[in-house]
Amino acid sequence: MINDSGRHLIQPDRDPRVYLAAERTFLAWIRTGLALMGFGFVVARFGIFLRELGSMPGAAPVRSSAFSVWIGTAIVLVGVVVNVVSTFEHVRTIRELNAGREISGRPSAAGLSLALLLAVVGLAMAAYLLFARGY
Repeated sequence: MINDSGRHLIQPDRDPRVYLAAERTFLAWIRTGLALMGFGFVVARFGIFLRELGSMPGAAPVRSSAFSVWIGTAIVLVGVVVNVVSTFEHVRTIRELNAGREISGRPSAAGLSLALLLAVVGLAMAAYLLFARGY
């Protein structure tokens, strides 16, 4: 909308705070994806660290498996998926806002899916730590 002096006016239904909130949410998802990728890398490399400790003279032998590599890689891939899905969700949200559709009041399917997936991965890691002790 343009007024008499040629300046753009903010339409009442396009409050910039809503767009900024969508941007903050998107950035939070990106931060979550990056954190998952970093954590997955650490988990994947932990097995290598344990093997190096076991190879030192006088160190107790360490039985390591490839489990940490697989779990770490899976967590890195979850981080990648989070970033990709959040990008598509952000674009969809901005399109809906631009079309004037209401976007509030619905749960985040991506957030719920991620929470359930991480709960399953956490349970798998806990089971591994309890039942696959190397001593």
